[in-house]
Amino acid sequence: MAASPIDWSQWQGGIHATLMFVVNNGRILLIEKKRGLGAGKINGPGGKIDPGETPLQCVIRETEEELLITPLNPRKIGELWFSMSDSPHILCHVFRADDHIGTPTETDEAVPLWTTVESIPYTRMWEDDRHWLPLLLEETHFHGRFIFQGESMQWMDMDTSVNWGLV
Repeated sequence: MAASPIDWSQWQGGIHATLMFVVNNGRILLIEKKRGLGAGKINGPGGKIDPGETPLQCVIRETEEELLITPLNPRKIGELWFSMSDSPHILCHVFRADDHIGTPTETDEAVPLWTTVESIPYTRMWEDDRHWLPLLLEETHFHGRFIFQGESMQWMDMDTSVNWGLV
């Protein structure tokens, strides 16, 4: 893709958010989002970070609220920066866990969906997911930057030279 029209060194996320992916025995736990940004799309549980909350605290809380499970030993694998045309810019911390406590249960926000890693329904997901979700599955740390016009990705850059360490 061409050079970014955005000076990313000056970019700031208006919304700070999280995503969680539980991966276990060749399967990944996804959700069908029932409301809010991305309603109807397949994604991982997550949401906005509350004031005073760390990304790790948020991703656990959001997963508990959306699926009634607690992810075990979540670790940050990636960070996504989204420049959005029709909503505030989003800085999203992406986590992975290899196990959880509880039974994934439908809530007002989400319908749980276990799928094999070979049959992830990318056509029902945000366009950028196909570029970084395979990295999460390989446990390769990443930093992705994306420009969206509505729901259409206009530009992207993926960097795998980052290491988020213990978060």
